[in-house]
Amino acid sequence: MATTAAAPTLRSWAAPAVPSLRGAGIADGRVSFRGAQWRVSSPMYVLGCRAVMSAENRDVSLASSELERGKQNEGEFSHSGGEQRRRVGRGSRLVGSGSAVPKTLISNEELSKFVETSDEWISVRTGIRNRRVLGEGDTVTTLSVEASRKALEMANVKPEEVDLLLLCTSTPDDLFGSAPQVQKLLGCHNALAFDLTAACSGFVLGLVTATRFIRGGGYKNVLVVGADALSRYVDWTDRGTCILFGDASGALLLQAATDDQDSLLGFDLRSDGNGQKHLHVKIDNEEDPSPSGAESNGSAFKKPGKASYECLQMNGKEVFRFAVRAVPQVVEGALQEAGLSSENIDWLLLHQANQRILDSVSDRLHIPAEKVISNLANYGNTSAASIPLALDEAVRSGKVKAGDVVATAGFGAGLTWGSAIVKWG
Repeated sequence: MATTAAAPTLRSWAAPAVPSLRGAGIADGRVSFRGAQWRVSSPMYVLGCRAVMSAENRDVSLASSELERGKQNEGEFSHSGGEQRRRVGRGSRLVGSGSAVPKTLISNEELSKFVETSDEWISVRTGIRNRRVLGEGDTVTTLSVEASRKALEMANVKPEEVDLLLLCTSTPDDLFGSAPQVQKLLGCHNALAFDLTAACSGFVLGLVTATRFIRGGGYKNVLVVGADALSRYVDWTDRGTCILFGDASGALLLQAATDDQDSLLGFDLRSDGNGQKHLHVKIDNEEDPSPSGAESNGSAFKKPGKASYECLQMNGKEVFRFAVRAVPQVVEGALQEAGLSSENIDWLLLHQANQRILDSVSDRLHIPAEKVISNLANYGNTSAASIPLALDEAVRSGKVKAGDVVATAGFGAGLTWGSAIVKWG
């Protein structure tokens, strides 16, 4: 995201006026930038391009580009021991979904037995009545594998046909990333796999990232998984946070398609580190208890303590104020890029953080309550899993049908936030 010299603050947030370079690729004969367009003759594909932004005059210019006309651009790559042609400049279709939650359920009544709260207190303020947390045998990896298998089955795609696996999580089972383990257990031995960390915004960022790999990198099948287990990091004596979070996983399978079948209609992604103080899980560096001086052979080096993480810290009032102000703006920005209005939306699917946030954002966007997807009461805030979990349930129940336009938006730690307007099927 391009920004001006003075970064926006949480309290005075406003959409930057500076244009920003969108993802590689040309749709409908236009090279599209925020606030500017250059029309080109079709077909044309962007091979390599970088933009130079002037902070003084806010001018965007192509510093260098390689544009090649033709029916398709092709590159060579090795796959399963043989060479295949890789075509770039394609759209993406959402063709499969899946989800998984732990078996252990904690109701508001159960919470009230060990923290000062009640079902009424929680449900009135948040809309949450139950949440699922990791139990024996559950991990972020196992939940991700289960959700991914369901998505592959719905899409009728074999694991070995997956080219890329993105695991959107801030709570991996391995500090170095859990995506390769998910890849191994699924049998996606031809796929690149890596983690993407953006907390509750993670899935929206992962979804857009996946479409860029398809459009600019020639990938055909991309599995995007959102999974988190914040139950590991909440303070279960703090009723301000422990009542909110649950664990889950959700997955979508994106498949390369022609541009006229592109499911990603528009997007708008943002971040602002000024708001990090309102929502974070920081490292707690412990002092090294080992002695110094002669017993450490006179070394002046003080060994770092063993790192661990603090409990999740959140300023609920500030996060609420941020969400109800910032989320409608990115949804409107994504709709504008898609050439749509809120009246064209079949469903509004926000990160499931708090029912009052869902209600406030839908009111500001003038979207009726019957078009808002919410499963918050059953699962609480499942971070990066919340959007794909809710979408999968809506698809499998028949609520979301092929061709429906869904406005998604994620927001959370970082602070990061963003919206993607997608068409199902």
